[in-house]
Amino acid sequence: MDWLERAAELRQWTRSGARAPHKPLLFLYALGRFQRDAEGELRYSAVEEDLKGLLAEYGPSNRTTPSYPFHHLVADGVWEVRTDRGTDSPGSGVRELREAGAAGRLVPELRSALRRDPSLVGRIARVLLDRNFPPSLHGDLCEAVGLEPEWEPLRDDGRRSEARRHRDRRMREMVLTAYEYRCAFCGYDGRIGSSPVGLEAAHVRWWAFGGPDDVDNGLCLCSLHHKLFDKGVLGIADAPRSPSPGECSLRVMVSQRFVGHSAAAREHVIALAGRPLVGPQPGLPTVASAHRAWHTDQVFHGDPRPGAAARGCNPLADSAVESCT
Repeated sequence: MDWLERAAELRQWTRSGARAPHKPLLFLYALGRFQRDAEGELRYSAVEEDLKGLLAEYGPSNRTTPSYPFHHLVADGVWEVRTDRGTDSPGSGVRELREAGAAGRLVPELRSALRRDPSLVGRIARVLLDRNFPPSLHGDLCEAVGLEPEWEPLRDDGRRSEARRHRDRRMREMVLTAYEYRCAFCGYDGRIGSSPVGLEAAHVRWWAFGGPDDVDNGLCLCSLHHKLFDKGVLGIADAPRSPSPGECSLRVMVSQRFVGHSAAAREHVIALAGRPLVGPQPGLPTVASAHRAWHTDQVFHGDPRPGAAARGCNPLADSAVESCT
């Protein structure tokens, strides 16, 4: 049985590029728990809060319940659920799972395969992460689920290699060049010698969800703002008014759900609300509206804070901004 294919082909709700990482998150959580206790069960009432936390942090902005993947992952052949009465899963209702004493774990065949080949944990995790989350979140996710994978290259037989998308390694250089090696949110442009440091190419529509390796789906961001962008703290939107000459037509959004009381949080995050992006070089495309809409709908958390443009300008962005209209 090819467990990597099972992981790659989890049946997930899909509509117009919508994210549904519920099953992958539960699968990753179960792999982490397997590493600590290979025969232990995950009682729904005991892990419900953990799973809620994962969905809140790494799932879409709409509120969801972990009862759905806890029940429905069974259909993918990697997970089993039993109750105190010895019956199968009572369904996807929260109350039913709690009252029946439902407990789940990886199916016996998969547990046996993982014991025979411990590196399989890392390879399955890699498939789940690559297909559902951007690379900037992989380390945080592994830590969140208690997973310590030993990364190994995925097996590359002919059948699977034909089906895999490959990232364009030129993406980083194309995007950083387009934005002249400056963070599109804060203008940061640090270097060590001639080499940029702390600057990354961010996909707006995630690669795992069909996002192309094109300049109009990319932003040059510093490491901090890349992470916050992928976590849904930051987003981008059209300006509410016509931009001034030489000013970018896009604005930074900051989620109202973000809380930070330190001077650093105010200066580097909250104060970005409503400020114009540092645009790409003249003649190069800004972020396509379809990709912006996907990120706002699928990644950005809640409503944006009121714009900060009227309260004061970002000196870095104002001195570096280029037209991206």
